[in-house]
Amino acid sequence: MALKGFKRKFKPLGVLSEEEIEAIHAASIDILKETGVKFESKWALNFLEKNDCIVDKNNKIVRFPEGLVEEYIRKTPSVFRVKAREEKHDEVYCRDTVYFQDAPAMNTIDLEDYSTRTPTKSEYIEYVKVLDALDTVHNLSAYPYFGVSDISPIMAMPELMAIKFKYTSKFHQSPYANDNEIFSIKMAKAAGMEIMGNISQSAPLTWFDGAVKSARRFIEAGFPVVQCSGSSFGATAPSTIAGAVAKTNAEHISMIILVQLIKPGQRILLWDLDFPQNMKTGSLGFGQIGVSIGCAIFNQMWRYYRIPVGNATVGFVNSKIPDFQCAYERSIGTLISALTGCSLIQLHGCVMGELAGHPVQAVLDDDIAGMVGRFIQGEIVNDETLAVDLIREVGQIPGHYLGKEHTRKWWRKEQFIPKSADRTPDYKDWSSGGKKTSLDLAKERTKEILESHKPSILEDEKKEEIDKILEEARKYYKEKGMM
Repeated sequence: MALKGFKRKFKPLGVLSEEEIEAIHAASIDILKETGVKFESKWALNFLEKNDCIVDKNNKIVRFPEGLVEEYIRKTPSVFRVKAREEKHDEVYCRDTVYFQDAPAMNTIDLEDYSTRTPTKSEYIEYVKVLDALDTVHNLSAYPYFGVSDISPIMAMPELMAIKFKYTSKFHQSPYANDNEIFSIKMAKAAGMEIMGNISQSAPLTWFDGAVKSARRFIEAGFPVVQCSGSSFGATAPSTIAGAVAKTNAEHISMIILVQLIKPGQRILLWDLDFPQNMKTGSLGFGQIGVSIGCAIFNQMWRYYRIPVGNATVGFVNSKIPDFQCAYERSIGTLISALTGCSLIQLHGCVMGELAGHPVQAVLDDDIAGMVGRFIQGEIVNDETLAVDLIREVGQIPGHYLGKEHTRKWWRKEQFIPKSADRTPDYKDWSSGGKKTSLDLAKERTKEILESHKPSILEDEKKEEIDKILEEARKYYKEKGMM
C-alpha cells in the first residue's frame, strides 16, 4: 500500500500552446546538439563517447544527437514506486498524484526576536519529529537543516541522515558531498528502505564530477535519483523564462541520457530549483510570481516528456518572518505548482530563502498543503452527493439539513478544517480566548506534537548497524584529514 498523497482529479493547467511546447523542445534539442553540455568527469566523457555522443575532450563538452535524446527520454519511467521504512509510507510518482515535503534551511529562527542561529542536534531531532507527525508531509527532504552546531561539519550529512532513519519511517531524500552518499546508501540498506539520491546541475550547462559519482552510486545501489536544477534568470540562465526553461531542460536531458545509458529504466525525478535574479541586489528573487511561471512551464514541458517532476522553489520565500508576505508568497506558489502537474512540492518549514526555517512554520504550512490538496482532489458527483431525494425531503423553510444522516456522513469529507487557523465566530470570542493569531496557534500545536507524538523508532539492531556505519564514516574522513 502506497501513501496516497493528494490525487489530482482534473487535467493539469497548461500555460503553453502545443506550438510553444514544440518550440521550447526544439530549443533544448538545439542546445544539446550545437552548444553541448560540459561534464567535469573523465569517466562520463569516455562513457558518453562510447555511446554515440560527440565528445570534445579538450573542452569537456558533450553534444547529443537528436535521436539519442528521444530514445533515452522514452526509456525513463513515467510512473515509479519508492520504498519507505514502513510500507504505508511507500510512494508512487505519477502524473496525477501530488506529494509534499519540507523545504530545508541553513539556520533556525527565534520566533520572539527573529534572530537566526545554527540549530543544535536536539532541535534537529525535534524538527524531524514534527515533520513525521504532519499528515501533509509525505516525505522528508535531504536535510531539513543543513547542519547543526554540535556535529562536525564533515560529519553533518551522515549524522543528520542517521537521525532521519531513526526518527521517521517516511521516505526521504539524501544529499551528496565529500562522498557522504556512500554512507547514506549503507544506512538506508541497514534500515531496510530506499532513499532518493540528489544530484545537482551547475548552471550554466555543466555537471561536475561529484554529481556524476553520486548518480553512479545511487544507481548501483538500486535507488532512485532526483536531478536538481539551479539557475537564476538573468545570471546563469537567460532572463526570459522560456529561454531559461529550454536551457534547464537541456541540462536535465543530458544527465537523463547518461543515467539511462548506465541503467535503462532507472527511476528519475526532476527538481526545478530556478529563480529570477534580483537585479538590484544580486540575490535570488524568492517568492516572485516569475518563480511560479517558470514552474508552470517546466511542469508542462515534462508532462510532454512524461517524466515526473518536483518543484523545490515553492517553500523559499523572501519574507524574513512568518507574516502575511511569507504566507502569500508560498501559498500562491503551492497552488500553481499543484494545478500545473507537479508530483512533489517542497513547502514546509522554510521561512526565508534557504537561510532560516522552523518547525512552527512547517505546522503553518500543514494547513496550506491541506487546503491545496483538498482543492485538487475535486468533487465527487453522483446520486448520493447530488442529494436530490434529500433536497425534496427537506423542502423549503423551515426545513433544514442539520440533523440528517447525509449531513453527518458528508460534512467532514467535504470540508477541510485547518488546524492552526483562528476559527472563532466573532471578535468577542476571539478576545475572550486571548486574541490568538495563527502563529500563536501553530506554536501551541507544535508544542503538543513534541509532547505527544511518538514516531516509529527504528529497531535497536538496525540502530546499532547505523551507528557502526557512522563510525566507519568518521574513520574515513579522519584518514583523509578532513576531521
